[in-house]
Amino acid sequence: MIYVIRHGQTDLNKEGRLQGRLGLPLNEHGIKQAERLRDKLENIKFDYVYSSPQERAIQTAETATGIKAIIDTRLDVFDLGEADRLKKGEVKMVGGVPDSSVYKGVEEINSYINRVFKFMHELEVEYGVKEVNILLSGHRCTTGCIGAYFEGIPEDGNILKYSSDNGEYKVYNFI
Repeated sequence: MIYVIRHGQTDLNKEGRLQGRLGLPLNEHGIKQAERLRDKLENIKFDYVYSSPQERAIQTAETATGIKAIIDTRLDVFDLGEADRLKKGEVKMVGGVPDSSVYKGVEEINSYINRVFKFMHELEVEYGVKEVNILLSGHRCTTGCIGAYFEGIPEDGNILKYSSDNGEYKVYNFI
């Protein structure tokens, strides 16, 4: 089984700001969310725990499982470029991402999807027919993209419809 968790709350989440690679660690509420995840997942023996390199995702993974996370940059948050940390309501968006004609450094959505899908494909090839429990810790965009890997990219292209709230998880299976 594949358990996909979204990191707990940070102060940027609380303030309604976009949070990318300039993110913050978990705040007190986010730590409690990670501890609640631990309680929900306590009866599951995880064979592998993977995380985005962002501190908030690592904190959530390791608090929830008690296992040191394997860091994989392909699970990193979507690069928001110059829109990182801006208030959500003030950012000019195109679809679900900041407008790259306004903000420098915004990642190409297809590039993002390809890197997450490549990671998932490698997991599927390695573990797809094995009985293992794998936890993946990431972000709103990561949880949405992994959901799209299993469910397919929606017609409107909005992979965020598969995403999880802070401190929540979803379960998928390769079989």
